[in-house]
Amino acid sequence: MSTSAACFENPPTLSSTYGKGTVLEFGGLKTYVTGSTESKLAVLLVSDVFGYENPNLRKLADKVAAAGFFVVVPDFFYGDPVNLDNPQFDRESWFKAHSKEKGYEDAKPVLAALKSQGVSAIGAAGFCWGGVVVAKLAKSDDIKAAVILHPGRLADEDIHEVKVHTAILGAEIDKTSPPEQLKQFGEILSVKSEFDSFVKIFPGVAHGWTMRYNAEDESAVKSAEEAHLDMLNWFTKYVKWENI
Repeated sequence: MSTSAACFENPPTLSSTYGKGTVLEFGGLKTYVTGSTESKLAVLLVSDVFGYENPNLRKLADKVAAAGFFVVVPDFFYGDPVNLDNPQFDRESWFKAHSKEKGYEDAKPVLAALKSQGVSAIGAAGFCWGGVVVAKLAKSDDIKAAVILHPGRLADEDIHEVKVHTAILGAEIDKTSPPEQLKQFGEILSVKSEFDSFVKIFPGVAHGWTMRYNAEDESAVKSAEEAHLDMLNWFTKYVKWENI
């Protein structure tokens, strides 16, 4: 499957020590965890191709944790995120080694570990590569709500099988997941009365804007934070209030 060059633009400077949380093994994966382990409500964040050490991702995890959720951000790439500084890096080989299908399978033990520690309701959000993984998770009852942000390539059939409250947040400038396609996904979801859905296209931003924004760019930060708030509100409504 081909992948848009936009998935690799504006790579973050990774940091293994960033954030208020800690890194430990969780569900068989090295995982950044943040928030109270006593919480009965959890959120799984699935990264883009640059992995779980992106400071912007961990900052968002801490923000979600501050709202009362136990948050897990696993390393689905086993210490091998996309590294464009490596002259030996080969996109095709990397995607073969780190397929979204494998990400989906690896997420299942993480969800099981959350439930085994007493969590009663889980939300999942995914970015780019992670958005496709979360779309797959949304086909089961393992999670209560999903937020898919500027996803990698999805097809109509992926959306037809969704069965939980799902929000899709997309960029106006995105060849990977064009606004027209995301609106079509919204039409597919809106037919289903058993759960709520929501599609929002953010003007003037490009694929990856919620994770790979320039912290010095006030407009970029504002757009990213608006999406983060939409995500948090979705989980507050469909993971928190529906399961208290």
